[in-house]
Amino acid sequence: MKRILMMLCLAGAASAATVQTPVPAGKPAILWDHLRADIARIEQHLDGVLGVAILDLTSGEQLLVNADQVFPQASSIKITVLAELYRQSQQGGAGSAKLDDGYVVRQDDLVADSDIMGGLTPGVTRLTNRDLATMMVAVSDNAATNVLIGRVGMDNVNHMLAAQGLAHTQLRRKMMDLKAAGEGRENIATPREMMTLLERLYRGQVIQAPLLEDFWTMLATHKSSWIPRGLPATLRIADKPGELEGVRADSGLVFLPQRPYVICVMTTYLADERDGEQAISAISAAAYGMFDRLARASEYGRVISPGNGSVR
Repeated sequence: MKRILMMLCLAGAASAATVQTPVPAGKPAILWDHLRADIARIEQHLDGVLGVAILDLTSGEQLLVNADQVFPQASSIKITVLAELYRQSQQGGAGSAKLDDGYVVRQDDLVADSDIMGGLTPGVTRLTNRDLATMMVAVSDNAATNVLIGRVGMDNVNHMLAAQGLAHTQLRRKMMDLKAAGEGRENIATPREMMTLLERLYRGQVIQAPLLEDFWTMLATHKSSWIPRGLPATLRIADKPGELEGVRADSGLVFLPQRPYVICVMTTYLADERDGEQAISAISAAAYGMFDRLARASEYGRVISPGNGSVR
């Protein structure tokens, strides 16, 4: 009897030692599947071509749709100009553009869609490169952008991109250069490469502190764009949209607390540009819905909102 009791006790101890609290597996993957399905439905109803690249900066998980196709960038390419300006300002040295370098407005620099520069007084108004960058990002001022391209150097922008291994992201003309555009020299990128650039910027691999924080502050300047549309107004979003006939694009980084992510959505061959804008906003809203849940939930999916003291 004693032997039997001892055997039962040992068996119970062994069972207790091997039984562990189950850890849910695969639930976040299911949420990603739902997001893919949402994007597929949006793509199905879009009369045009869609490219998407989304990156979870916490887990490294990616969602890619036509991510290696080359898309026109329109003003979204200005992210690369901004990055090169900050990189040069941090690097220093002869020939490098600095944020506080001065510039006096010139009549010859004015081009179409320059809502701020066009209202300044040529030969009198003095600005800095950082002022020009603010106009480039906030209102997409094309004259300010062209001055900055001249100051940082188009070749330098492309060398920086090439050094990051981004072979299909290229600045090939200034803004409003219709002759160059007509010759096929479009400013281009792929969703995956723009996602990669934003990730490397986030991780300090292109620009380092303390200028990196100012870079994000600049890119997060309030503007009219499609990624933030419908998202909480308090959410920090650093993005740059772009629009051309038949083209809508928006790429950026969403600083969601506990779950920051990169989202790049590009459309082209659009029958109706408004549909492209709505597609970008719809995909952004779907992505935010998933990341917000991941950010607030435990590994089991339980969410405890602030002020909710109920436990059942």
